[in-house]
Amino acid sequence: MITTSTEAAPKKSLVLNAFVMMSSGHQSPGLWRHPDDESWRINEVSHWVELAKLLEGAKFHGIFIADVLGGYDVYKGSLNSAKISGTQWPVNEPLSVVSAMAAATESIGFGVTASTTYEQPYQFARRLSTIDHLSKGRLGWNIVTSYLDSAAKNLGFLEQPKHDDRYAQAEEYVKVVYKLLESSWRDDAVKLDRKAGVYTQPELVREINHRGKFFTVPGPHICQPSPQRTPLLLQAGTSRAGKQFAAQHAEAVFVSAHAPEVCAKNIAELRALARAQYGRDPASIKVLALVTPILGRTEEEARAKLADYRQYASLEGALALFGGWTGIDMDQYGDEEELREVESNAVRSTVEGFARFSPGTSKWTKHTLAEHISIGGNGPTFVGTPSQVADGLETWVREADVDGFNFAYALFPQSFKDIIELLIPELRRRGLFWDDYTVPGGTYRENFYQKPGQTGPLDEHVASSYRWKAGVPAEQHVIPE
Repeated sequence: MITTSTEAAPKKSLVLNAFVMMSSGHQSPGLWRHPDDESWRINEVSHWVELAKLLEGAKFHGIFIADVLGGYDVYKGSLNSAKISGTQWPVNEPLSVVSAMAAATESIGFGVTASTTYEQPYQFARRLSTIDHLSKGRLGWNIVTSYLDSAAKNLGFLEQPKHDDRYAQAEEYVKVVYKLLESSWRDDAVKLDRKAGVYTQPELVREINHRGKFFTVPGPHICQPSPQRTPLLLQAGTSRAGKQFAAQHAEAVFVSAHAPEVCAKNIAELRALARAQYGRDPASIKVLALVTPILGRTEEEARAKLADYRQYASLEGALALFGGWTGIDMDQYGDEEELREVESNAVRSTVEGFARFSPGTSKWTKHTLAEHISIGGNGPTFVGTPSQVADGLETWVREADVDGFNFAYALFPQSFKDIIELLIPELRRRGLFWDDYTVPGGTYRENFYQKPGQTGPLDEHVASSYRWKAGVPAEQHVIPE
């Protein structure tokens, strides 16, 4: 339900990303069956290039590419529901397609999800630098620690490491990456002096000699400094450990909830932590909320679209998603069982959370829950005219203090075409969205912060303390631990 407000909204220049995955459907399982959907074209490079060109034409800040390393196999104790419904299965590796999208565009950024749990930081840092070079500095890294046991079992573990252990490893992992990207090469190490025959001045490249609890990485980094050195850093997680991590490292934080009041306290706590413990300006952390807009020129048209989409949504796929997100197998509950009365505290509290923001639903069964998730996943679905949807977005900005949105889709790419044609003009009319990139052809970070020349992390960010700047002797720049 969208709340229309007559109050003056804060005039933030919103950060807008497209939220996608190299799989069909993503947050709306089963919609690949719709005759107007093309999300099943995941294996075609033209599919991704067309998307990048479409979104850059509309001046989107970035394309946020989600990822998982395993299948959703909690529901019914099997992967079959995900296989049949195409629920984030199959899913391709996202970093691979960025170069093609970057080659066809000039300014849009690419935020790619990659886990700190299963890949060595030395190898991963090389991949980051390579893509940052090839995209001319338009790469972002969405830092995750992974959450699926199915991934862990395929990567040498009996089960997923404990939550706080994953974050402890992530903390060390990120600092190893900072050392490699920022401290191993001086800014001016590459000389390309043809006359003298010197490609790289040897004393301006050094080992990092990292020895920690989880990683031993002598270095040096195998790639020369890229345009951003450290890609724009994104993160999702509102647990205690997640907020602590984001307060130190994140430049953008991704939140997903069905109402702004669910996020408001976590966002306020995150910003307070960033200032108190890490000396960061809270406004330098941009919070982006998951939203799925379904737009029409009239409310009736929008609601007709939603009714049409529901014919194709997969409830089995939605329950597979829910099982992966929560670890709860809804197959153990009867079709008509009232979920607010079951023995599981986790189920009851989760359903109560959904019920608070869908008061029209009198009885919550697993079918009702699946229907709620099947379009838009774990975020609100805004259905209405451009004015109504923009009112809903402004409510989130005002009540949760978010800075922008990750727009998920029901149909690919039609949902994004609707946003471009209908919603973005309304946001511009309200002074909520820019007319063009601040730095056409610039880095992701320059356009994200709307600061020309801000290619690397802000001076207040921990990564900036690792930067080995041009002209600074090695003995005067000690690599932070």
